[in-house]
Amino acid sequence: MIKGANTAPGESQTGSSEYATHYLLPGALFAHHQPHRVTTILGTCVAVCLWDPVLRVGGINHYLLSFWKGEGLASPKYGNIAIPKLIERLVLLGSNPRHLQAKLFGGKGYAENDQGIWMVGKRNVEIAEEMLRENQIPIVGASVGGPSGRKIVFNTYSGEVIMRPVKM
Repeated sequence: MIKGANTAPGESQTGSSEYATHYLLPGALFAHHQPHRVTTILGTCVAVCLWDPVLRVGGINHYLLSFWKGEGLASPKYGNIAIPKLIERLVLLGSNPRHLQAKLFGGKGYAENDQGIWMVGKRNVEIAEEMLRENQIPIVGASVGGPSGRKIVFNTYSGEVIMRPVKM
């Protein structure tokens, strides 16, 4: 028998994982042509996982705030910067934007002040939904809002996400 026959990249015949791993920090994004398992922890922040089922390649961002208003550095800590940058990264890896699928996570609590002004988690989710709709990328899975944070592990080869709630 040939080692690796009929197995997915990064998996041995015994089923053990040989995927590279990456821990995604807040305000960052990750996309790579090699299969990875990417882990991040979310509260009011949001992670958008994009996956191309044709090329079997994916990427993820982790942003803290919804909108960069033009002051300071335009970094991926803002949703309106992080989402287009992630799409751009996947296109550079050969993806066709029409093939991309999205999964959304985070936006804990929809915390707000007495006047309902802050709502950071809710705004983070809304910018993702809006930008994905504008880019015609379907959202095929989501776990957003609610009282708990989330720990997610995104498999960039299969598009699968393992998610578990965490107390924050």
